[in-house]
Amino acid sequence: MKLYFKYFSIHLKSVMQYKVSFLLTVFSQLMLTVTSFLGIHFMFARFHTVEGFTYNEVLFCCGVVLLSFCLAECIARGFDTFASMIGNGEFDRILVRPRNEILQVLGTRIEFTRVGRMLMGIVMFVYAANRGGIPWDVPRVITLLFMILGGTTIFCGLFLLYAGFCFFTLEGLEFMNIFTDGMYQHGRYPLSVYGKRVLQFCTYIIPFSLVQYYPLMYVLGKGGGTYCIFLPLLAMLFLIPCWIFWRVGVRKYTSTGS
Repeated sequence: MKLYFKYFSIHLKSVMQYKVSFLLTVFSQLMLTVTSFLGIHFMFARFHTVEGFTYNEVLFCCGVVLLSFCLAECIARGFDTFASMIGNGEFDRILVRPRNEILQVLGTRIEFTRVGRMLMGIVMFVYAANRGGIPWDVPRVITLLFMILGGTTIFCGLFLLYAGFCFFTLEGLEFMNIFTDGMYQHGRYPLSVYGKRVLQFCTYIIPFSLVQYYPLMYVLGKGGGTYCIFLPLLAMLFLIPCWIFWRVGVRKYTSTGS
């Protein structure tokens, strides 16, 4: 982790060299997220509930998912440009260094500009938490922290999976955006609103519902037992098959020779 924090420091110093550009980019990211909020706001201005969920409950869900996604983007966006690293031979250089290749790929890109989205997520979450009538106690606070941690892990695993496909295709597969950006977009609403099949897919294939829907129901007092507190930790095991797929790709990798 010492090496990662060194990467972190280098990237932070780099973006601070152009403070105005950095602040403008953060502001633009904030405005993009505001449009998502307005979409929810205007919909609930016409419909008071969606599948039994109120405006504040959906806003709370959206804020938690947004925080998770932005943290994952900040940490794991290095995998998003991994296809170019293979194409230009940069990954060859990474492999000959005496450090873990995943850590080095993570260190190639740290997105500090996602702070803008995170700020909007915090505002949405705090507003909804205060206005939603949630009976806060220690188990619910712990569940919330696990939801954010588990959601961040799920998205990081999806980014890792995306990079793993580059070993076999040499280019990133656009369909993976369905499970990264698409998962975030759909995750703004409790997954049950999309129907039983989607909820099952997000439970048994990509365990996103274990960090979004079931813990959310427990926090809101709409169902689920205390076992829901630990479901996000169970969902973090999704990172294991993603890592295995990555390792298979590394073993199959052939140098570009450049």
